[in-house]
Amino acid sequence: MNDEKKTVAEFFAGIGLMRMGLEEACWQVVWANDIDEDKMKMYRGHFDDDEAHFHLGDVHAIIPDDIPSVALATASFPCNDLSLAGARRGLAGRNSGAFWGFMDAIKGMGNRRPPLVMLENVAGFLTSNDGNDFRDACLALNELGYAVDAFIIDAALFVPQSRQRLFLIGKREKLKATRAAETPTFYESQCRPLSLADFILWHPEIRWSLGDLPSIAKTKTELADILEDLPANSAYWWNRQRAEYLLNQMSDKHRATADKMIAGKQTTCGTVFRRVRHGRSMAELRTDGIAGCLRTPRGGSGRQILFAAGKGRYAVRLLTPRECARLMGADDFRITVPLNQALFGFGDAVCVPVIRWIAENYLTPAWKELHAKDNSEERYAAKAG
Repeated sequence: MNDEKKTVAEFFAGIGLMRMGLEEACWQVVWANDIDEDKMKMYRGHFDDDEAHFHLGDVHAIIPDDIPSVALATASFPCNDLSLAGARRGLAGRNSGAFWGFMDAIKGMGNRRPPLVMLENVAGFLTSNDGNDFRDACLALNELGYAVDAFIIDAALFVPQSRQRLFLIGKREKLKATRAAETPTFYESQCRPLSLADFILWHPEIRWSLGDLPSIAKTKTELADILEDLPANSAYWWNRQRAEYLLNQMSDKHRATADKMIAGKQTTCGTVFRRVRHGRSMAELRTDGIAGCLRTPRGGSGRQILFAAGKGRYAVRLLTPRECARLMGADDFRITVPLNQALFGFGDAVCVPVIRWIAENYLTPAWKELHAKDNSEERYAAKAG
């Protein structure tokens, strides 16, 4: 075992929400890297000891000898080329291809490779290039001595935000390839939906090491619970003309829902995204108490809008950075940057309680098991010698 402590090297660290979740589960991030200076500023605005281990730069330029020996390496590599919103260039794309830079860094560590690695990305990673990108990633980990496991978790189980993410775990195990058994229980897993279960069963060439995951009880927190109580004269609220324009961008179906909210006896809230439908910008309203997936606001799009209505009135504004932090489970994150920079940082991050849950229910037990095997083998070798 490289390190008896639960230490972490955090690749694609972003603003540090991976670190927050892991540290809540008693893991210690000792090294971090990201190429984005704006995200680094947010990271350093929150963590007091950031300068001791944050390394700004391209993952392809990392010198493996500079990475400390750790128990876990995490990689929330760019999703641009894997998501439906991108051009689906996959792991060959300029952004998502950073995955290979991460793999080169781990390979370059040689025998110091961490016992565990965890990759995080959009659920579209599973289907990118007809599943070949995900297959290539799994096999690449296999080649470095890692058996793999995978699961999908929606942040909506923990916070009022719809945010499905795929997690790929690599464990340095000296086991032969095993094929998952096709059983009803396997297909009933909460964190392995049908598409993922099918992928695992249909790819016996991949060396799998599937762990058991307990079910997750859904939180009762709703969108209204995370909203800031802003006064009516707050600069966040849009003027009447701008708000009316958004209302008029809704389809008949969404407009009917908005009108019903406006006529309600109580003020209720929903979120709105602008989307291009049939060449036209449309406003789509969601009113189930769950916010849509936070995204990075590029070119003015991707910003999530709050629609509050009732008693014959309605009001519109963007979600605030603090509300975005709460939707990511990072309620106490210290925000020290301007609005757009904060929205970008949170939109490109991980959900803190999801990471904590994975650490407590998967990573820590896996680390303990690997650590116990390593110690047992060392004792056996010592006796044999």
